[in-house]
Amino acid sequence: MTKIKLCGLSRPEDIQAANALQPACVGFVFAPKSKRYVTPAQAADLKRGLDPAIRAVGVFVNAPPEEAAALANEGVIDLIQLHGGEGEAYLQTLRALTPKPILQAFRVDTAADVAAAEASGADLVLLDAGEGGTGETFDWSLLAGIRRPYFLAGGLHPGNVGQAVRRLRPFGVDVSSGIETDGKKDPAKMEAFVRAVREEEMI
Repeated sequence: MTKIKLCGLSRPEDIQAANALQPACVGFVFAPKSKRYVTPAQAADLKRGLDPAIRAVGVFVNAPPEEAAALANEGVIDLIQLHGGEGEAYLQTLRALTPKPILQAFRVDTAADVAAAEASGADLVLLDAGEGGTGETFDWSLLAGIRRPYFLAGGLHPGNVGQAVRRLRPFGVDVSSGIETDGKKDPAKMEAFVRAVREEEMI
């Protein structure tokens, strides 16, 4: 089963929609420059309303490792996603602070970026286009030889995610802007995205 991650949730109604759809994960963005930013207190409130079967992922961009570890250890998030320029030394520091799994994101422009993702010491990797949240896809042919399970991100939406699952068979798919209308999560688009993934798996 392809794991589904609905990212950038920020309102109680987003959580209600997610609970009805039962994705594997939802994402809370802790990068202050993001329009989807939530404070730790807001995320804690959202997590309390989240179905326990759904894992909460905290998205960080070059944040102090102590900050990410604290939210993980407090139970606000279940996984830590690194979406900046964090390297292996950062991962080692983070692992010393928390036992929670680490998901590292990589911007994919060339085959070298895919190789870097394969070599990552993170528990999971996510392959994205641009800086994240841009709504743009990257050249999926670069993934032809990848051997490591990965989350596919970047420009996915209800209209193309079925094709992505059919062609690439990723470990998981991640979406944010592709399930929004006017910058807010759209329950109808969330439902359509999840349905497109699950219908593809039934073929």
